[in-house]
Amino acid sequence: SGCGKTTALKMVAGLIEPNEGDILFDGESVLGAPPEKREAVMAFQHHLLFPHMSVGENIGFGLKMRGVSRATIRQQVADMLALVRLPGLEARRPHQLSGGQQQRVALARALIVEPKVLLLDEPLSNLDAHLRGEMRELILDVQQRFNLTTIFVTHDQEEAVVLADQIALLFEGQLQQYGPPHVFYDRPLSERVARFFGGVNFIPGHKQGEQIETPLGLFQCQAAPLSDGTVLMTIRPENIRLDSNGAGTNVAQGRVKSSVYMGTHARFKILAENGADRPPIMLEVVTPAAGVNRFTVGQTVKLHLPPDKIWLVPVER
Repeated sequence: SGCGKTTALKMVAGLIEPNEGDILFDGESVLGAPPEKREAVMAFQHHLLFPHMSVGENIGFGLKMRGVSRATIRQQVADMLALVRLPGLEARRPHQLSGGQQQRVALARALIVEPKVLLLDEPLSNLDAHLRGEMRELILDVQQRFNLTTIFVTHDQEEAVVLADQIALLFEGQLQQYGPPHVFYDRPLSERVARFFGGVNFIPGHKQGEQIETPLGLFQCQAAPLSDGTVLMTIRPENIRLDSNGAGTNVAQGRVKSSVYMGTHARFKILAENGADRPPIMLEVVTPAAGVNRFTVGQTVKLHLPPDKIWLVPVER
């Protein structure tokens, strides 16, 4: 919150002029161009439907302002309502609609003017989980059907991963990382980015070549882009293999502190340790559901950390 996401959208839309930099549409600068000339339409978190207008009038408002004929507006409104799966609701008033239906009307109102860029500012944040899922599917369908450049602001990591071809992660007005969703999960550039996408184990260590000295012992790491020195070793819970015994490289020992059956999988808390003179580290491990019957609370287990699943990030000061 407060990191500049909405401000960035408003700059793209032409509602705010940036102090520096440039904004390009199809390689051409749009700085100085008024909002109505940019063909970028913005839909806000609060739908801002006109309460005194019907659904049809709300959706067709942009076309009316452009002087489009009534007959054409009626047909295009009907087409848009079919697209957002609300056929036949032209005569309803906004207060007669559910939150999810209002969001669909707001989306139809934005799409009917055929924008080059669709700007969505946390459009799903006020909907329940079921409706959010439905709207995600609808937005993805619309974006792909019209091949429409869409900038979608969200606090929800799952939403970002499901909807985006490219993600830009902002903290305190600064761009932290930009790229396809899988890179954020597998190759975060910082501890902060790794934590934002959740479910990651951090193990402090000292890098020397491809070896990492940690409180849990010595580990090999295949992906080691950082310079030698103090680092944080990261590994996702589902990438740690749990076993009742084992030896060799990249193996640590621990005790099961808790286990939770999650239906499709089991989630464990393992207190990993390497002697009394080294601090233990609590690790989270995810296994197939059958794991809940193999490993019990208090049991000593081995943790296998594959070298190709370990990723290093710098220690944040």
